[in-house]
Amino acid sequence: MADVLVIEDDANIRDVVVYQLEAAGHRVRIAADGVAALEAFRAAEPALVILDLMLPRLPGLDVLRVIRRESDSPVIVLSARGREADKLAGFELGADDYVTKPFAMRELLARVEAALRRRTLTPVDAANEPPLIDIDDDAHIVRLRGERVQLTPKEFELLSYLVRHPNQVCSRDMILDSVWGYSYPGETRTVDVHMHWLRQKVEDDPANPRHLVTVRHYGYKFVPVPEEAPRTRRATSA
Repeated sequence: MADVLVIEDDANIRDVVVYQLEAAGHRVRIAADGVAALEAFRAAEPALVILDLMLPRLPGLDVLRVIRRESDSPVIVLSARGREADKLAGFELGADDYVTKPFAMRELLARVEAALRRRTLTPVDAANEPPLIDIDDDAHIVRLRGERVQLTPKEFELLSYLVRHPNQVCSRDMILDSVWGYSYPGETRTVDVHMHWLRQKVEDDPANPRHLVTVRHYGYKFVPVPEEAPRTRRATSA
């Protein structure tokens, strides 16, 4: 679940997008023009923005320029402008993705989830430091404090699954079903073995893990920032 800002002046499109995002579990704010969009963005600090380009009062590209100057929140452009020049202009100003109208709602939702998975978390007092864990699901790349970590495919899938569910306790059966594609009690040892290997690569002290935490007799959870560490904020596009 994430906070999403939908900036769209067409009420019909806006209502459909908002309905589908809320059905997917997200919290949604709306804005119908460029000026209201920037006010809503600054008030909400959303995890992701869906932005139309043809807006009243202030054009969408100007809105994008300001958002990118002030934040690293992912921005998905949703526009009827489908020319290559329009897409290049959006990407050059910092858009993370570009969807042309008319569009399939399932595709938009998939792009939203992909952008949210690429979010990273950084300490508030170290905003200029590389994030602890930066996962690019599309490229299958993991970076730990800016340094690339070599993981096996299953280690990558295991880490990606846990990072997408921060602070949520995931049972071994849930992990087996989601990562391995099956659930059988006799195979839960597989999860433990892969977790052991994964901790060797991403924990500073694998014997006393701070982020890949065991929940006794049940499973595991990913803790982005331990309780004794500084609070966190979203920095970019788990």
